[in-house]
This record gives sequence, C-alpha cells and structure tokens, in this order.
Amino acid sequence: MPIQCTDAEWKILEVLWDKAPRTMSEITHELEPATGWTRHTVITLLKRMEEKGTVRVDDSGPAKTYTPAVSREEASTDQTRKFLRHVFKGDASLLINNLVQSGQLTAEDIQEILKSVK
Repeated sequence: MPIQCTDAEWKILEVLWDKAPRTMSEITHELEPATGWTRHTVITLLKRMEEKGTVRVDDSGPAKTYTPAVSREEASTDQTRKFLRHVFKGDASLLINNLVQSGQLTAEDIQEILKSVK
C-alpha cells in the first residue's frame, strides 16, 4: 500500500515514532516551537492521517491517543521509491552518481554501501 504523506504529516509521524502513543496535546506541545502549529492544525492533520491510514486512534481513555500505523522503515522506503521514480526516473545509479558528484557521498559511505550489497 503506498503511503501518502505530506511534509507536515511526516513531522507528526516523527513525533509518534519517537514515542507513542501520544495525545493531540502532547503532539502539539512537541511541534509548536518549531512549527507554530496550534491544536486546530494538529487536529486537522491527525484526522487526515487517520483517514489515510497512517495513524491509529484509541479513544477508549479520557483523551484520544495516536500511534503510527506505519513504521519508519515502511514510510522511508516508500518515500525513497517515490523520490527515485520522480527525480531519477527510477534509476538508482543516477542517484548514487549525483551524490558522488556533489560530494554528498564519501569514500566511507561507498564502502558501507558495497558491504550491504554483498
């Protein structure tokens, strides 16, 4: 299942991956200093994420709590595939070449990649 995730939703998932379950207030408190989001913004995003299936809601307690419905690995793999298709037409070698040419990939990074392929 493809994971539909905006940048804003990714921020909420990061908070939930670090610690879950969390209430809307806890999520807002965590994100407000960096984003300026109010509780209304967070509520809207959480509703959207619930509809998409990226978060689960438990409303059995005094306050609703939210947990991620997708793992960090699932989401990052999906986002990487989308990025690769969109920017590099699905060609991973173009991505690697770009990283090498721009100096973003060190010799040590390349050795780690080669180890993981073996």
